[in-house]
Amino acid sequence: MRFGVPASGPMDRKAFAIANAALGNPPGAAGIEVSRGGLTLECLEGAVTLAVAGGGFILRHGAQSFGSWHVLTLRAGQSLSVRPGPWGCWTYLCFAGQLQAPVWLGSTATHGPSGLGGGRVMPGQDLTIADARVLAREGPIPCPVWARPRAMVHAVAGPQDRFFSDETLEDFASQAFHLTDSYDRMGVRLRGPLLHPQAALSIPSEAILRGSVQVSGDGVATVLLADHQTTGGYPKIATILFDDLDGFAQLRPHDRVRFRMISAEEAVARARRGAKVVQDYLARSHVA
Repeated sequence: MRFGVPASGPMDRKAFAIANAALGNPPGAAGIEVSRGGLTLECLEGAVTLAVAGGGFILRHGAQSFGSWHVLTLRAGQSLSVRPGPWGCWTYLCFAGQLQAPVWLGSTATHGPSGLGGGRVMPGQDLTIADARVLAREGPIPCPVWARPRAMVHAVAGPQDRFFSDETLEDFASQAFHLTDSYDRMGVRLRGPLLHPQAALSIPSEAILRGSVQVSGDGVATVLLADHQTTGGYPKIATILFDDLDGFAQLRPHDRVRFRMISAEEAVARARRGAKVVQDYLARSHVA
């Protein structure tokens, strides 16, 4: 980030980790993030086991159709289609092997707006899986309740809450917002009560993070996501708890969300509890 490059990476980091763990892959092994635009793959040669986790997507494999959260094996001549289902915006496809992708700044993560990094998957593109493995395990992956969309997220005030009146802060904490169609990997604009800052929008630009809720001069709030810019001068009324961001990212445009304000101390405690729950789940999902 000190070079102006966001960390990017998966919008739903927990689902991505689960897909890799289900195959016994090391954490962070390259995979494919699939949006509601969907994806179709055809196996040209060999065979490989893969896992799909995240969202309520629909998979079609030959004559079979089932939900995401599944491990299956794709063999030469077979195809797999991934299409949006009843819920969620993102799902993750990982392979038992090494998906070959360009490495940029030490990572295969793709910066969506520029395409730098591992890169976007394009129509007609060939993908290579090195050291492809076929695993004995096939079938459903348990979908934990915390992997579902979160219509209520916890947030800590600030760091620029001082630029907002008490009434505006109360509106933010007590009223509902809706995600809009202005939604991409950089962030999503919200529709709801206007949160007009009291002071001029002339604060110095500073580093910002995923989960910041920044407010523009027209009073519209935007939640910054994986490909957010690295600095900004708009005031941030609150910061969403890191552990809640994966569930927030699975909300679709026009879905409703509310913010529950908590103290920094409670945020730390919640983050630690959430991390332990996820680690326990990943340990049970691991395939040696």
